[in-house]
Amino acid sequence: MRVFPGLGILPFLKQITPFKHMKQVLLLALVVLAFGTAATAQKLFTRDARIQFDSDTPMEKIQAINKSGTAGLDTETGRMEWKVLIKGFVFEKALMQEHFNENYLESDKIPSATFKGELLNPKDVNFAKNGSYNVRAKGKMTIHGVEKVIEVPGTLVVENGKVRVNTNFKVACADFDIAIPGVVRDKVAKEIAVKVEAVLEPRSK
Repeated sequence: MRVFPGLGILPFLKQITPFKHMKQVLLLALVVLAFGTAATAQKLFTRDARIQFDSDTPMEKIQAINKSGTAGLDTETGRMEWKVLIKGFVFEKALMQEHFNENYLESDKIPSATFKGELLNPKDVNFAKNGSYNVRAKGKMTIHGVEKVIEVPGTLVVENGKVRVNTNFKVACADFDIAIPGVVRDKVAKEIAVKVEAVLEPRSK
């Protein structure tokens, strides 16, 4: 059973306060409870989320990694926002990186990709207790200027006030109007595997 901050003062207040003032005591206890509950809510943040995507076909394997994604999470509401700059993705081959930015994602015109959504089961996560929690998030992902509602599974690992986020999902190029030229169509997967890893910490004031 969860013990809420502030409730521990009730027995003591009952002993020192006449019954006729009990309403005032209960009001005071509720104020203390509300303050204590609010104090546990935090906004967590990172500027170095790691986003990796893989395209795997019999013709070619392509991988790109971005280590400078930003993310924010409100532990009270479960609301979250993620953003990554497209030009931050690094490929093994410079030519792949050039084609990715100029032809596929058009990063000069559309410089970032975003996800804005929320945890579907925030109450299942105790952000005040170390542990691993399975979650699902739903929201609007915007890539290449195209917005699409997606739902993805993930894991939150709470450790000493920090939260490690891990998720794996797939993105279809066609869903975001990413055209693959016919000459390389067999070398690029229709669905791209995406892996996200990040450690979110309390936001400094």
